[in-house]
Amino acid sequence: MKVLVLNCGSSSIKYQFFDTVEKLALAKGVVERIGMSSAVLSHSRYDGDGIKIVGEILDHAIAIEYVLGVMLSKNHGVIDSKEDIEAVGHRVVHGGETFTDSILITDEVMQVLQDNIELAPLHNPPNIKGVQAVKRILPNVPQCAVFDTAFHTKMPMKSFLYGIPYELYKKHKIRKYGFHGTSHSYVAHKAAEILGKNYKELKIVTAHLGNGCSMAAIKNGISIDTSMGFTPLEGLLMGTRSGDLDPSLILYIMGKEGLSLNEAGTLLNKHSGLIGISGVSSDMRELITAIKEGNKRAQVAFDIFCYRIKKYLGSYAAAMGGIDVFVFTGGIGENSPEVREEVCKDMSFLGIQLDVEKNLRKEEIISKEGSLVPILRIPTNEELVIALDTNKIVEESKVKN
Repeated sequence: MKVLVLNCGSSSIKYQFFDTVEKLALAKGVVERIGMSSAVLSHSRYDGDGIKIVGEILDHAIAIEYVLGVMLSKNHGVIDSKEDIEAVGHRVVHGGETFTDSILITDEVMQVLQDNIELAPLHNPPNIKGVQAVKRILPNVPQCAVFDTAFHTKMPMKSFLYGIPYELYKKHKIRKYGFHGTSHSYVAHKAAEILGKNYKELKIVTAHLGNGCSMAAIKNGISIDTSMGFTPLEGLLMGTRSGDLDPSLILYIMGKEGLSLNEAGTLLNKHSGLIGISGVSSDMRELITAIKEGNKRAQVAFDIFCYRIKKYLGSYAAAMGGIDVFVFTGGIGENSPEVREEVCKDMSFLGIQLDVEKNLRKEEIISKEGSLVPILRIPTNEELVIALDTNKIVEESKVKN
C-alpha cells in the first residue's frame, strides 16, 4: 500500500510517502512557515533528488496541495496521479483516555479529537487541520490517526494518577498520559528483534532524547510508566522545557515576577531547560562545543540533563524489578556519544556497561561484551510505524465492509 504520512504542526507539516510492502520512504519533506509569504517546502526523493520551493502558503490545505504538486511533478515526483495515494496516516498527539490504539478517522473520531483539544491545545488543533485539509483535497482516501499517547494507555493506575483529589481526575481527566509513544514502541520492538529476544518477555527502558525528551519503562510489552505526564512538560530536562519541579515553585515565581498563566506557561515551556540553565542554546551540539570552550553554565546544564536520565533509569529498573535492555533514540540519543557515555557512567551495579569505542563509532549495540544489560542505539522511525498502522487499519476496514 502507498501511504502518505503527515505530522502537522501549527506552522509546519512534515511528510513522508511510503511503500509499506518495501517499508521504503519514496519521498519525504517539510513545509515550514505556513501562514507567511516566505513559506518553504523542502522535498527529497528516495534516489537523492531534491527541490526547495519558496512561496506564499497561507494555510494547511494550501501546504498539502503544494506537497501533492511536488509529488506529482515530472522531474521530482513519485506518483502519476492522486489516486496513487491509497491512505493517509496522521500523527495525532493526544487521544485522551478514549483511544488506546490507532484508528480509522470518522466523523465520530473527529468529534472526540475536538473534545480533546483542551488536553493538547498546542498540538491537536493543527493535527485536526491536517485531517480536514486532506478530506477536502482527497475526499475518497481513507485517513487514520496514530496517537502519541496510545502506547501508554495500559499504564496501571498507580503510575498515572497524581496525588490530587480523585474527583479532579474524574471531572477533568487530570492524569499522566505520556507522549512519544510511537517512538518508544518502535525502538523497543526493534531492540528485541536485534537481540533475537521475545519482546513480551523483556524489561526494557527506552530513552527518547531530542528537543523534547521522555523515557518509558516497558515490561512484557506494556508501557507501565513514562516520564512525560499530563502534558509533555513533566519529566526529564529538555531543550526549552523545565521538566520536573516543585509545583509551588511556579506559584512563587508568578507572584515574584507578576506573571500571567500564559506567561508562566511560556517560561516553563520555551525559556527553561537547557537554554534556561546554560544561557547558550537548547541544542546539545552547541552546548558541548561551549563546554569544550570552558563554559561552566553549559557544563551544569549538561550534567543536570544526564543526571535526570540516570535517576529515571534507576527508578524504572526498580519499578520493573530489573532491566534487560536499555535503548537510546531521538536526535540526542542517536547522535551524542557524550550524553550516552555520561548517562551510562557508574551504572555497572545495574549491569549496564558501555563500550566507549563502540559508542564513539555509533554502533547499534554499544555495550561491552559481557554487559548484563545490552545498551542499544536505535534511530527511531515513527513515520514508518504510522504508515504500517494505517495500512493495517485500512485493510481491516475493507474486510469488515
